[in-house]
Amino acid sequence: MTTASHPLPRRRLLRGLVAGMLALPLALGACGGEESSDDGKVELSFFWWGAEARAQLTEQALALYTTKHPEVTFKKTWQANQGYFDKLATLTAGNDAPDIFQIDDNYLAEYATRNVTQDLSEYQKSGKIDTSKFPEGLVTYATVDGKLAGVPFGENTQGLVFNKTKLEAAKVPLPTTGQSWEEHIAWAKDAAAKTGVAGTQDPSADYKAFWVWLRQNGKEFYNGSQLGFTQADVQAWFELWKGARDAKATPTPDVIHEGNATDVSKQLVVTGKALTSWVWANQMPELQKNTKDALEVIAYPGDSTKQWPRASMYFSVYKGSEHKDVAADVLNFLVNDPEAGKILGTDRGLPSNTEIRAQVAASTENPSMKQTIEMVKELGKTFGPGPAVPPKGHSTVRSELIKAAEEAQYGRATPAKAAEQFFAAAQAAISR
Repeated sequence: MTTASHPLPRRRLLRGLVAGMLALPLALGACGGEESSDDGKVELSFFWWGAEARAQLTEQALALYTTKHPEVTFKKTWQANQGYFDKLATLTAGNDAPDIFQIDDNYLAEYATRNVTQDLSEYQKSGKIDTSKFPEGLVTYATVDGKLAGVPFGENTQGLVFNKTKLEAAKVPLPTTGQSWEEHIAWAKDAAAKTGVAGTQDPSADYKAFWVWLRQNGKEFYNGSQLGFTQADVQAWFELWKGARDAKATPTPDVIHEGNATDVSKQLVVTGKALTSWVWANQMPELQKNTKDALEVIAYPGDSTKQWPRASMYFSVYKGSEHKDVAADVLNFLVNDPEAGKILGTDRGLPSNTEIRAQVAASTENPSMKQTIEMVKELGKTFGPGPAVPPKGHSTVRSELIKAAEEAQYGRATPAKAAEQFFAAAQAAISR
């Protein structure tokens, strides 16, 4: 039996129209960017973290792109590092991620495996994103499951920054690349005795120092999606630094915690509470800006061939963006255009394009920037191959290392107990 159709009651019809109108902007927003207007103009949303100086440089570089491509403008959003990834997670969960967003290796694999980032391999193969002048390790470090998850926006490596002014005033020999870890601790003990300042920040909570030490001992931080070290390795690392604390080569636990918790502008080598800090080499200019003392940077202790060229950070394209081709062109411009390279300098690490890097080194008047570029260039001659990008859960592993190391630093746990705590937490973090 068939039934005749009847017009919808007026109230139901209005409710349906309102619901449709409300749903429309949500559907548009789910594409991560603005619709192209009828005149062909495109607005790309662009999201990054950093201080005001980075914001100004980034905005200048994007303005330069718009000057050369007037049809493309940007909806720019930036904030401090703290809370950035919480906001990015919220946006991606709502299918409203920016067209282009900054990311680092703490989260790159996680976002790539969740299918949030666009695979940029085809743009790379076609030359639309030209990585031919990048160090090979940078591109490898940006690849997750065979897909290029982001464009590396700078090369970096681990650096041990020391206060040259205070050491020379006390007639203490300067630390040198190639010292063993034990030699570095012995040097720090002697330097502390002669200067009255702790010789070295205790890096037992610093994942990058632990990672370099592991590689020098034939291990890795990760083997694929598994941990590449044992609980015994963690215990040996914690015991090494307990010995340094006992020898008074490091600051007291409260000051160590301060160094663990503060940003680069307040690292202990800057505040005068330690003669060395364990940082990323590209942070040298920012460190120098915050102290009148002369700073210098060398490799971490041990075999420097176990350090590697690391991508300091990346920009990824949201897979839901309606303007992937334009977004890819913007990224190619930012990493390969000489004018853009001159604007951006080394704020996000040494420029990935080595020709741009050489131009920045030749043109900059910032002595710390010149020193950093030269240091990474020299270390690069001995770099070994880089590891794979860390698996998802890496950010939690980093925070768990800080927790466990501080238990040992404060004496609330033995190195063995702290190692047990960290190893279990790290395994759980990457197994989720």
